[in-house]
Amino acid sequence: MKAWTWLACLPFMASAHNLQFDQPLPPVSVSDRGELVLNGERLGERIWGVGSLPGKVRVVQHIAGRSSAKELNAPLIEAIKSAELPRDSYQTVTIINVDDATFGTAPFVRSSAESSKKEFPWSAIVLDEKGRVAQQWQLEPKSSAIIVLDKAGHVRFAKEGALTAQEVNQVLELVQTALAP
Repeated sequence: MKAWTWLACLPFMASAHNLQFDQPLPPVSVSDRGELVLNGERLGERIWGVGSLPGKVRVVQHIAGRSSAKELNAPLIEAIKSAELPRDSYQTVTIINVDDATFGTAPFVRSSAESSKKEFPWSAIVLDEKGRVAQQWQLEPKSSAIIVLDKAGHVRFAKEGALTAQEVNQVLELVQTALAP
């Protein structure tokens, strides 16, 4: 494990965020909309907070409510889908900053998130109407951030902006390592 620890720190050096390696995420909760919950065919919402993250290995994707931000790390999301990670010990969490949507598109952002929740009910999707998470974690606007958390909820990787192909592989390796017994 020591070999990847140093490599995992590299993305932290060039970022403006306040996420710290081997520490939990800064506390924040989202009560304005919050996490989408699927009950049968009906969608509901509940308060979401970082306190719900320990217990599983997670890739947290924080994106501005813009298609350009979503596209930044689409290759990682496709790689995660292809990896068929175990749902009992892994989860993707997508936090959408609806406050950072292009003017007039917020209803479309919400509708797209709801469709994604129905397509991938095991994933967590959080609608952050007021941009609280981006503010608390000091994330760049109009962008995407990828964060890998171990089962204890500690940060193992964090980067804002598009991941390189090498970083996509690194994230997948970190997730696999964290999932190993």
